[in-house]
Amino acid sequence: MPLRWQEVALPLITITLLIILKHVPATAHLPLSRVAGVVAFGYAAFLALRLVQSEEGFMVEGGWAELRPSLVEYFACYGSAALAAILLFAVIVAGSVADTTQLIATYMAVVLLAAGSLGIGMAGLFTSTRWDNRQVHHRSAIGRETVLDWSDVRAVRPNWRGITITAPHGRITFSQFHAGAAQLAMHAATRAKRNAETATKAFAA
Repeated sequence: MPLRWQEVALPLITITLLIILKHVPATAHLPLSRVAGVVAFGYAAFLALRLVQSEEGFMVEGGWAELRPSLVEYFACYGSAALAAILLFAVIVAGSVADTTQLIATYMAVVLLAAGSLGIGMAGLFTSTRWDNRQVHHRSAIGRETVLDWSDVRAVRPNWRGITITAPHGRITFSQFHAGAAQLAMHAATRAKRNAETATKAFAA
């Protein structure tokens, strides 16, 4: 699946913001250059892992295909969690001698990284999505199941959470970083187009 504009804009905006903060007197003494380097390295790793992301779903018994978490999601989730743990350890160890501004900035980074890791895990690693010729099934990280018939699918749209398949009685959102996401998105778009054409012909008749 090709890169979306958000995947390019986010690291560029982040690095630009860090450069601006480097020239602000209140934050000039923070190690923002190192942070920008970490962001650049992480984005390079992200691009490399995106190249090996499978576009085909994994076939399982009963004629079902399913999505699987990709290396991008594992890297982002566990990498963020590990970095948050390292920074939290640094805050605890150096809390009595470090500059107050540095401590606040580091603690904010810990909170953001931990929240990001949790969000990626809940939206990607701990969900399940599978489909066959009749239906698409989705189970969320908290165990909520949604089942849509392909004949009811009306639209397929990308959003900030991933890709959403919409039907009159429900919707399913899955991560665009899943292995097989491209295949499912194309299949859903084809079904939505066919359903729209069928509805148009029925209305005309």
